[in-house]
Amino acid sequence: MKRILVTGGAGFIGSHLCERLLDEGNDVISLDNYFTGSKSNIIHLMNNKFFEVVRHDVTMPFFAEVDEIYNLACPASPIHYQINGIKTIKTSVMGAINMLGLAKRKKAKILQASTSEIYGDPKVHPQPESYWGNVNTLGPRACYDEGKRCAETLFMNYLEQTNARIKIIRIFNTYGPRMHPNDGRVVSNFIIQALKNQDITIYGTGNQSRSFQYVDDLVEGMIRMMNTPDEFHGPVNIGNPYEFTILELAQKVIELTNSKSKLIFMPLPQDDPTQRQPDISLAKEKLGGWEPKIQLEEGLLKTIDYFKRTLNFT
Repeated sequence: MKRILVTGGAGFIGSHLCERLLDEGNDVISLDNYFTGSKSNIIHLMNNKFFEVVRHDVTMPFFAEVDEIYNLACPASPIHYQINGIKTIKTSVMGAINMLGLAKRKKAKILQASTSEIYGDPKVHPQPESYWGNVNTLGPRACYDEGKRCAETLFMNYLEQTNARIKIIRIFNTYGPRMHPNDGRVVSNFIIQALKNQDITIYGTGNQSRSFQYVDDLVEGMIRMMNTPDEFHGPVNIGNPYEFTILELAQKVIELTNSKSKLIFMPLPQDDPTQRQPDISLAKEKLGGWEPKIQLEEGLLKTIDYFKRTLNFT
């Protein structure tokens, strides 16, 4: 049995990761300050005697006996991370420093949940891990983008200076049950608007593209990355290489919900990327042939069912 710390453990992705790690027979600590996470995401795990819940902010040091650390703590949607840009940067940077310090002291393996946002509005398509990105360091998204980029730098510095056992993944658009209903992300926005038969808001022309990954596929990739030999550090793209336009997503959600919603168009937010698609060649090579298994329609149906149940839609 491994003792595993998950920062952001009560969040959308973190809660699914905690559940999977417990199912595999591990002792799991969920660390969360509940800024965007919710106890409702993990309450079904509370009766497991190998699950421990700690309210804590990763910008402050934390001490525990652990074998592995998954560092997920940070608000990930623009609505949430732009509320307090300074806090977002501190969470990414100071959180990484504190968790790397813990990993160094305990000789634990540590995985950094980085993001496709480090590629910015990419000029290379699809994006390989070797691409340095096209990021506006002064824009409204920079607090998140640059915080994550700095965290990657810290991980590499700890590797070079202390031989820390690090892993870095870059997560592309992920969706599924337990998404925050008001986080402003396109999948949850469209589903809730469709279930309410409200107009569905399209920013820009709707021809900008995204690659949507179901959360179970992401969790599988994270665990496989953690279990790779210490000599392999990443970064590795974890995402779905199949690309859809925002218009295609909206139309699919309307179809699956039998909604009466109409499409309305609004100006595109500043620095919103026009394309986002991962090159997952490295993940396939290094993570035992990993690739997403759950197709968009199947994942959307599961997510729609979750929102129907939790928000009392009939």
